[in-house]
Amino acid sequence: MKWFVIGILCILATVLGTCHAKAEPQASLPYKRDVIRESRAVWGLDAPVALFAGQIEQESAWREKVCSPFACGLAQFTPSTAEWISGAYPSLGKAEPFNAQWAIRSLVRYDYHIHSNMAFAVSDCDRWAFTLSGYNGGAGWIARDRLLCDRVGGCDADRWFANVEYHSRRADWALKENRGYPKRILFDRQFHYTTWGRTITCPGASQTPSPK
Repeated sequence: MKWFVIGILCILATVLGTCHAKAEPQASLPYKRDVIRESRAVWGLDAPVALFAGQIEQESAWREKVCSPFACGLAQFTPSTAEWISGAYPSLGKAEPFNAQWAIRSLVRYDYHIHSNMAFAVSDCDRWAFTLSGYNGGAGWIARDRLLCDRVGGCDADRWFANVEYHSRRADWALKENRGYPKRILFDRQFHYTTWGRTITCPGASQTPSPK
């Protein structure tokens, strides 16, 4: 039954050019109920659960104790962002990035916070690309990148793909990571979790790497 559902979703997604359906990794299964529950608690029953699961896979590969040079935990919060979101949303409780449930709840809440400020985007897919870029590199960069886009002829600051994504003054290493992050989740990772909940479709959006 599971693969029948995935097959139907894959057929529909193929029409939109976004089908990469695979079985979810075994490491994700202990967290499935928490991801679904916390996603729906913040976003409602139509929450894009598959996208959040794909984002966690991208962040930590479902390793709740892992640390990168800058961030830790399942959702890879930096210490400053973890403290900020706990203060901004007291219902989350104290910052506990190594606590899987806290990390999941905070990821979906932080995405909601950023997404709420991206209503200018011309499509749902563009809005999510802006949101994911903000999660990865800091939402403050979105305003700066859009302003830079605005100053360039032919660049639409309300479109991420082939527009704002091409314009930034970030360091080369940060730019490469940030521009790849939305695409890895939107065009690949989320489709590992099609049975968990809704995906975000991106008809016509470019999957090619952003030019430097």
